[in-house]
Amino acid sequence: MSSVFPQRIKKSRLVAALALVFPLVLHAAPIPENAKIEVEFELPKIDTAMYARPYVAVWIEDANRKSVRTVELWVGKDEWLKDLRSWWRKVGRYDRELVDAVTSATRPAGEYRFVWDGLDDQGNRIEQGDYTFYAEVVREHGGRNYLRQKLQLSDTAFVHKIAPTEETGDVSISYKVR
Repeated sequence: MSSVFPQRIKKSRLVAALALVFPLVLHAAPIPENAKIEVEFELPKIDTAMYARPYVAVWIEDANRKSVRTVELWVGKDEWLKDLRSWWRKVGRYDRELVDAVTSATRPAGEYRFVWDGLDDQGNRIEQGDYTFYAEVVREHGGRNYLRQKLQLSDTAFVHKIAPTEETGDVSISYKVR
């Protein structure tokens, strides 16, 4: 029995040591300070009798499907926020201050460019890892499109192109690390 007891102590010390070290190993490094995502986003001209400018939400989620940043939010009035169903259910209905901070007017057909600086909604630099870019585009008396693109954010640049849909034109996502 005395030979078993020291082994248990050794194992418990090993487990304790691993418990202290292992979380440090799992903690990912933040994306580089100069990293950013540039998005080129087109709203096509749609010929229809009842054209209305679309409501648009663009956001980023982490690998756990938790929203880390609402990048763009184009709506006319607050009452229409709920029409952006996916974004509303994930983010909008829970954070009124965020909605007020990022909301801007709807946009006419055209090409738009915006940049995400790699910070989360609280202003912290995100960690390297797997993320998803989402864009939801909804038009009153029109269609609804939901775009999704997986992203691997690290110290390596990339470009993703998303094919046009009924409510969007070309969309380009460029991850740049200078």
